[in-house]
This record gives sequence, structure tokens and C-alpha cells, in this order.
Amino acid sequence: MLEFWYEFASTYSYPAAMRIETLAADKGVAVAWRPFIVGPLFHEQQGLNDSPFNAFPVKGEYMWRDLERVCDAEGLPLRHPSQFPRNSLLAARVAICGLEDGWTPAFSRAVYQANFVDDQDIGSPDVLAPLIASVGAGPEHVLAAAQSDPIKALLKDHVRQAKERGLFGAPSFLTADGELFWGNDRLEQALDWAARHQSREHA
Repeated sequence: MLEFWYEFASTYSYPAAMRIETLAADKGVAVAWRPFIVGPLFHEQQGLNDSPFNAFPVKGEYMWRDLERVCDAEGLPLRHPSQFPRNSLLAARVAICGLEDGWTPAFSRAVYQANFVDDQDIGSPDVLAPLIASVGAGPEHVLAAAQSDPIKALLKDHVRQAKERGLFGAPSFLTADGELFWGNDRLEQALDWAARHQSREHA
């Protein structure tokens, strides 16, 4: 089992979300999708109220060029969003709604497509509604549930868990034995570790 902690506004979470299921299936590793928001962690741990890539422009400039290279190598389309970072709170709550019914991975990939390819406002219910419908769920019902106290509490709990487990950014990968890997470029390493841990458990 590998926990995949991701944030919809996170640039490097985009290629990770598009790659993880195929790579994990090849390794025989199950993936637990864990949508959360990193803003509270950035604020608490680093005193930031914005993305580090905006707070430090030279870092941001490098990141966008690097992401272009990463996406090009993976055959993924990429368009620099006209607003960055976008408000991802509602999308994260919707993703939480889908965990029980199993449509969270497909919905999450659709949100990344909307944000980093189609340049759509993923904070808008009008943008999210067709994405919810595309995974076979009812947009009105899901959007109402996403604004309910239980779903809001679940997302807050994800943020709390992330903090307790030592996460400081997204994407992050956490193995069953508590090993933490950070960044899209650590996905393969995380899966290798998880697969080895599984084989030791079954030995």
C-alpha cells in the first residue's frame, strides 16, 4: 500500500497523479488517494501565505521550465494556468466525497486536466460539475455533500494527518512502514520501497 498525498493546485502533483496508477499496478502496489490542501502547512511551517514558487520568483521560473520538461518526457500536455495557484478547496472536498465510491482517482485526473491543460477555474462549481458527471456521480448531490460539515471535517482531518506524518509539500508518498517520499521524481523510488516492504511482509 502506498498513500498518495496530493494537492490540486500543486504543479508536480499533476504528473504524479497521471502516472501513479499504471506504475503502481506494474509493481503490484495498491494506492490510497489522499487529497489535501498544503496552504495550512506552508503557513505554519514556513510562514508563507502564497506558493513558494510565487514567493521566490527565481524558483518559480525554474519550476515552470522543469515541469515543461517533465511533462514533455511523459507525453503529458501542459498549459501554464492564467491564475496560480488556484483555489483548490472545493475540488479537494469533492475528491473526499468520491473516496468511498471509488471515483476519486478519475475525478482527480480530470481536475488536473482542467487546471493544467484547459486553464479552467477549478474552484468553480460550474467547472467541477461536468467533471463529477464524467465519473458517473451526480453533480448536484456531490457538490451539496462537499459543502457539508462531515466532508469539511474529513478534509481538515487529512490536513491534520499530513502534518502529523511529517508532510511539508505535495505530492508526497507514504509507505505502510512510514517511509516518506516527496516529489514526482520520487514516485518510482516510493513504489520500489512499498513493493519491497510488501514482499518482506509476505515472506
